[in-house]
Amino acid sequence: MMRSKPFLGGLVLVLMGLTSLSIVHIKSQQRLGEPGVKTRPIAGSRRLEVLMPETVPGYTSAVLTNVEAGLEWQLPKDSSFRSLLYIGEDKRTIQMTTVLMGTDRTSIHSPYICLVGQGWAIDDEHSAVEPIHMEHPLAYDLPVNKLLATIQRADQEGTNQTYRGVYVYWYVDGSHFTPNSKLWMGWLMPRDLLLHGLLERWAYISVFEPCRVGEEEATYEHVKKFIASAVPEFQLVPKGGG
Repeated sequence: MMRSKPFLGGLVLVLMGLTSLSIVHIKSQQRLGEPGVKTRPIAGSRRLEVLMPETVPGYTSAVLTNVEAGLEWQLPKDSSFRSLLYIGEDKRTIQMTTVLMGTDRTSIHSPYICLVGQGWAIDDEHSAVEPIHMEHPLAYDLPVNKLLATIQRADQEGTNQTYRGVYVYWYVDGSHFTPNSKLWMGWLMPRDLLLHGLLERWAYISVFEPCRVGEEEATYEHVKKFIASAVPEFQLVPKGGG
């Protein structure tokens, strides 16, 4: 029995060494995959410019510089992002943000961190995965996570009011789209890295519109129409024709 302890200890050290060598080998052979959203280089920067549409039928947009300043400070230096506020002809506003990872998948944070950090309480009971029908670049259903959230804020008279928010998000790389973070983090990305030495470059796309209590379903329908119009302008997957 006493002899087995040194043997087991040595075996653990050997396995740890082999694991370390495997990781070093994988990293040395690693290639970064193509993003699933339109981008272009930024001169003198490791970041890319994410080419979300500046205009969508019925909407103009403005860059949310305060959001982007926070992302620049928080994210790894080779992460890329764009956050736009779309202003409709009816004065309704929708925020759409894309965060594109580089070599570090921690670029992509859970909405439970982002929304809760801004004071919103997520209503898990009414959150679900739902399909949004798309017609371009071909007819397909885009599965998304739909979250409903609540916040209390003071109005102009200083009275606390309850507001709701519809938050929709999903993930896309150069070949796949999914609402399931465990699928791409736990299976798709490790699989492609091990089999092909390819580190898929995943993006996290989110769309958010606040509303009054009781307007949640109508707001979600509004968000769905916006997504069907805006997303084909910059998301590259699926490709037209297949």
